[in-house]
Amino acid sequence: MKPKRRNSARPNPSRSESTEDHLERIQELVDQKGYARVADIAASLHLSRSAVSNMVRRLATRGFVNYEKYRGFTLTADGRAVANHIKVRHETLAELLHLLGLSPETVEEEVEVIEHHLKPDTLRVFAKLVRFWQSHPQELRSFLEYGERKSRC
Repeated sequence: MKPKRRNSARPNPSRSESTEDHLERIQELVDQKGYARVADIAASLHLSRSAVSNMVRRLATRGFVNYEKYRGFTLTADGRAVANHIKVRHETLAELLHLLGLSPETVEEEVEVIEHHLKPDTLRVFAKLVRFWQSHPQELRSFLEYGERKSRC
């Protein structure tokens, strides 16, 4: 008898939304300044310093963060790999929604809501669609015009 396959909407159930948000923000800060600090992450994620400090310690324990108490920290190779995946996923979704003509505010709000819940196969299909529309803008225009015609009916 085959073991049942989990049908989870989360691509990696061991990474929570909070874990992914922290890794994403740490990488952004490291890209900007060369390191991240608890205070910077807390301010950008609107969390308490103690909550961020606890998460950073957990991320260090899991091998995602190089952490020394009271100092800035960086991501390990594993942490950078996860953060890069998160960044690509975010950018793919943002570009897809942008191509569909949504406002920048709506794009950011929607990406934050859905980015953590996509299966890898879904993300691959969205990435293909983005690449297709970028290389075939006339097809995107046809799709958008179709949508306009249907909304007027």
